[in-house]
Amino acid sequence: MDNGPRVGVGIIITRGDEVLLVRRTGTHGADTWSTPGGHLDSSEQLEQCAAREAMEETGVDVGDIRFRAVTNDVFPGGRHYVTIWMEGEYLGGEPTARALDEVSSVGWFRWKDLPRPLFLPLANLLAGRCYPAVQRDG
Repeated sequence: MDNGPRVGVGIIITRGDEVLLVRRTGTHGADTWSTPGGHLDSSEQLEQCAAREAMEETGVDVGDIRFRAVTNDVFPGGRHYVTIWMEGEYLGGEPTARALDEVSSVGWFRWKDLPRPLFLPLANLLAGRCYPAVQRDG
C-alpha cells in the first residue's frame, strides 16, 4: 500500500572546505555515502531535526542551521522521499558512528574528493536536481 512520499531531512555539516559524510547501513541506501539525516518527526522544526540527526548519528554539534534546498527522490522499487536539505557549521564533537544500525563509518571529505557511491538524495542535490536548482561545486 502506497502512503505517498515521506519527509527526510539531511544536514550538510561543513568544516572549512570539508563536509561530514556517513556510510549508510540497513536496507535503505546501504553502503552509500550521505550526510547525516533522517525522518522528520511530528511537530519537529527542521533545524531541530537536523541537529538531532547529526548528534544521534555522529555525535557532532552543529550551529547556524539554515535551509539549503529540497530534492524529490524516487528510489528504484518506488520508495519516494522529499528531502529537505539544511546546512550548518561544525561546532564540535569527535565524529564517530553512533547509530550503528544506520551508520557504519563517518569521515570528513573534501567536496572535490567525495567517496562513492553517493546516496540518491545527495547525488540529486549535487547534480542540481533540486529546488532551488543550484549546484554545489565546492
